Amino acid sequence: MPRPSRPPLVLVANDQEWSARSLESILAPNGYAVLRAYTGNQALERAREGRPDLIILDAQMPDIHGFEVCHQLRQDPDFNPATPIIITTAGPSGRAQRLEAYRAGAWEFLGQPLDGESLLLKLETFLAAKRMADRVDQEPLVDAASGLYSSRGLSRRAREIGSEVSRRREPLTCIVFTVEPQAGQDGADAALARVADVLRRQGRASDAIGRVGQAEFAIVAPATQAEGVRRLLDRLEESISPAAETPTVRLRAGYYSVPNMAAAKIAPLEMLLRATAALRDLTSSGGAERVRDWAPSLNN
Repeated sequence: MPRPSRPPLVLVANDQEWSARSLESILAPNGYAVLRAYTGNQALERAREGRPDLIILDAQMPDIHGFEVCHQLRQDPDFNPATPIIITTAGPSGRAQRLEAYRAGAWEFLGQPLDGESLLLKLETFLAAKRMADRVDQEPLVDAASGLYSSRGLSRRAREIGSEVSRRREPLTCIVFTVEPQAGQDGADAALARVADVLRRQGRASDAIGRVGQAEFAIVAPATQAEGVRRLLDRLEESISPAAETPTVRLRAGYYSVPNMAAAKIAPLEMLLRATAALRDLTSSGGAERVRDWAPSLNN
């Protein structure tokens, strides 16, 4: 994926000078431009006018709590919903606070002091998801190579599905998976063609299925909960290579799932972005893990 022509812009909203300078000392040497805000109201203004690529927002702002700032931005139709927001805190950072941050629309909630290396890895993962979303408006609705939805078409259909599922108060799951041809099998192009064919023939009529990258596909699955993700991948792998002793492809996925779309108060596009971020995190971490939920552990 081509890198942007300008450095990514990070809005750092924090009234504590030492904390903000510490963040700048991590971001600037690694190619990020920094925009500062010192109050919640100033953060709202600069987020809307400056159009940052990422926002790092302190919870303890002097006028408006960081959770409320995040919530207001997520409710603003003029604010890019693909913009990742990270909330940091020097205060309590347990499960209750994490859940509240995620409900407000944060992509991550971090206690201080921050781990600089871990933060940079998260930012790169989140930026990759945002870049994918920013390409959406420039694409046709259907991917010519696969016959499936493009990112733009998938985003549009996902909004329709989200409205339908919300009215019925049903679960919704967004899955983004990558296709890895196995050694000794057909080439990558043949493997991708088989995957696209299986998805066209066997996908549920209620699902929205799209190709969102060179070797990445996404499924917006209504009435599907988190425990169904691995079963779905198993079925796909079996359908792609039904007569083979060993699978011809390996599927690895990130996903985001809500049990009740009406109560979740999250846009389907943001769900897709979180699933994409989970996949990026999974593939960059190495290891044999096959499926990763976006939501970080809430147990600490």
